[in-house]
Amino acid sequence: MSTVKSRIILLSLIVVLLIAVLSIAALFMTSAGGIALAPHKELIAQMAMTEAVEEAEPVFTAKEYDDTGRASVSNEARLAPTATPGAVDNARPDFNTEAYDYIEENTFLEAMSNPLSTFSIDVDTASYSNARRFLNNSQLPPVDAVRIEEFINYFNYDYPQPDGEHPFAIVTELSTSPWNANHQLVHIGIQGQQVDKEALPDSNLVFLLDVSGSMNDANKLPLLKQGFRLLVDQLTERDRVSIVVYAGAAGLVLPSTSGADQAAILAAIDRLEAGGSTAGGAGIQLAYNQAQENFIPGGNNRIILATDGDFNVGASSDSELVRMIEQKRDAGIFLTILGFGTGNYKDAKMEQLADKGNGNYAYIDTIREAKKVLVSEMAGTLLTIAKDVKIQIEFNPAKVKAYRLVGYENRLLAKEDFVDDTKDAGELGAGHTVTALYEIIPASADEKVRPTAELKYQESTLSNQAQGDELLTVKFRYKRPDGNQSIEMVSPLMDSATPLSDTSTNFRFSAAVAEFGLLLRDSTYKGDAGYEQVLELAQGSLGPDVEGYRTEFVNLVETAQLLDNRQYQE
Repeated sequence: MSTVKSRIILLSLIVVLLIAVLSIAALFMTSAGGIALAPHKELIAQMAMTEAVEEAEPVFTAKEYDDTGRASVSNEARLAPTATPGAVDNARPDFNTEAYDYIEENTFLEAMSNPLSTFSIDVDTASYSNARRFLNNSQLPPVDAVRIEEFINYFNYDYPQPDGEHPFAIVTELSTSPWNANHQLVHIGIQGQQVDKEALPDSNLVFLLDVSGSMNDANKLPLLKQGFRLLVDQLTERDRVSIVVYAGAAGLVLPSTSGADQAAILAAIDRLEAGGSTAGGAGIQLAYNQAQENFIPGGNNRIILATDGDFNVGASSDSELVRMIEQKRDAGIFLTILGFGTGNYKDAKMEQLADKGNGNYAYIDTIREAKKVLVSEMAGTLLTIAKDVKIQIEFNPAKVKAYRLVGYENRLLAKEDFVDDTKDAGELGAGHTVTALYEIIPASADEKVRPTAELKYQESTLSNQAQGDELLTVKFRYKRPDGNQSIEMVSPLMDSATPLSDTSTNFRFSAAVAEFGLLLRDSTYKGDAGYEQVLELAQGSLGPDVEGYRTEFVNLVETAQLLDNRQYQE
């Protein structure tokens, strides 16, 4: 009997243990299922958000357009979702897809076999403000995000105003290179003629604004809206503004409206919200259609595109967009691009499109930068005083063994392009300055340079002029805004170097900025460059610095010095 009882007790214990194990397993599976289902919950939330967008009343109404710019839907398009920002954030993948073109740095070229250096001017500034964004977030910028010419040209320089027949002045200066005592540095500065606001032409502006889901962050659409409010405050009755937006489709939010009706323009801007994919191609086409319909002969006809550059729906291939923009450029409609945001920022695409559209490219990281670009410098942006501006330097081999253009890698031209009036180049706006630096190896230096293969059928000989005092000659070609034939200017630079400490503040500050760029790029050609030397040069050449941009530069250099561990690995 006792044996039976023992067996019953044992079976009871086994059953209890089995129930306990099954209960624990069930709890574990429920928990695991919850984890596994989390992505599905996110997807369901995204679907619910989409349904809410489809059923909600539109924030604004507009006709939808396909990639050709033709209306494809007759009913009202709901381009601005009313879903909460949190829902959009949860639906967006959290990874970095920023894109920058690879930069292969200019090398030293032998002056005897390559005496001509030719490039297009560049007044873009996006690279500097984008790098500032990284540094202010305690990160070094990606190497290919650093375009040294845009760093240099972010700042204004105290060049003399032109006083002759040409709408700009050229200045040159020669001294020792700060990062290589055996080399020299040539500074070339161009000052565009200042023009009073009253002399600005009438403007036909189209604001092309990206309101896709990727623009929902605070440093994107909200900052964009604040910045464009500053621009609208500057408009007058002589200006006309249209507003085109694009997300999953493109739409006309505001037909061409007088700049005097600022209330209507601001109301249209304030109603914008972000959501949907990015039909950038259709948006650009519709914007050009609007610009063409309201074209002002002899006026400033310009599209101002504000985006993170993430075109992912429609005519989004670079080649398609470039062809269209080039065609519209030739018709007198220019394209300015303003970049916003982080994470999915497409720098390479935006720079290319602005270059092809005869416009400039800036990056807006703060409301202060928005004021600089959209208010302080807008007069120069709106009034082009010279187009297809090219620079060609002829080096004297009797004085120069080799040379290297600092930056401008994506602005280089073939030597034949200099006299080819069909070759597109950069534009110079009223009051704008352009600065370029060349690092040169003197002919007397013992330094070896990359040799050039000897020629079989001809010999290189120097002319009598090479025996003079000229180090180089700056040749400058441009067209007037309404002209098709280039005008050429020529300015020689004598072989008479000034000690670095006695050079102008323009020379020393631009050299400091260039040296900073070499350090950020960890350049092969940085020589003896160092952060302490950059700081010494910059702090000794701040000048008036009314806006504080040069002082801010010093702060950024100090930040980079703290972040850059590469300096301790050499």
